[in-house]
Amino acid sequence: ELSGQLHGQHLAKEAVVRALRVFLQSPRPGKPLVLSFHGWSGTGKNFVARLVTRHLYRDGLKSECVRVFIALFHFPHHTYVDSYKAQLKKQISEIVQHCKQPLFIFDEAEKLHFSLLDAIKPFMAHYNDKDQVDYSRSIFLFLSNLGGNTINEVALDFWRAGRAREEISRELLEQRLRLELQEPAENGYAHSHLLQENLIDVLVPFLPLEHRHVKLCARDAFLARGLPYSEAALQEVANMMVFVPKEEKLFSAQGCKSVSQRINYFL
Repeated sequence: ELSGQLHGQHLAKEAVVRALRVFLQSPRPGKPLVLSFHGWSGTGKNFVARLVTRHLYRDGLKSECVRVFIALFHFPHHTYVDSYKAQLKKQISEIVQHCKQPLFIFDEAEKLHFSLLDAIKPFMAHYNDKDQVDYSRSIFLFLSNLGGNTINEVALDFWRAGRAREEISRELLEQRLRLELQEPAENGYAHSHLLQENLIDVLVPFLPLEHRHVKLCARDAFLARGLPYSEAALQEVANMMVFVPKEEKLFSAQGCKSVSQRINYFL
């Protein structure tokens, strides 16, 4: 399903499938699986999180073993951060006790206060206490726009050098991503201990989407509604999007976000 519906993301597809396969097949994982998705809006981070959820849980996002936290929605005021920390730890602890394999998704993760990330750090650490509740089968997904500019710069450099985006390696991007995430800025990653203590197992980069990928997203949107489409229609949808940088007009500024709404134009 990832191969057919996640466009332009060879690195993300490979990293997510490999990490999940190894984790799920391990009889006794040493720690919870922690993946951090990075890239521009509309590149597929939420899509992959939803797809993973749908395949791991019969009820998908409605499963009682799945919890989604959106930074600015669930934790909007820094003045209440101590209260949020207590609530968050309580919720995670309760779900871990109730579910053998819980999944926690943190959207807009870069906007989480660093003390919230540090508060849940023990739930992501290596598990070695046999007397406590076993949380080693938990899965944590962090979704963030942070690092998107760094990823895009690498993709643009490859394009300008005449190299295919498929030649971009995750090792190259992970190295650049770690540097950006550790910069002293207004983001929770830099001030928390997740990176320093290597609690994030995989930094998953989502590349910027090109014209051809937007057309594939448009095709999927037509098919999802059972509507006929033509190459001209796909081209027209792509032409409605904004592409950057100003000179090259190579990457969709919103990825594939809003493509499905633009199909309304053809109804």
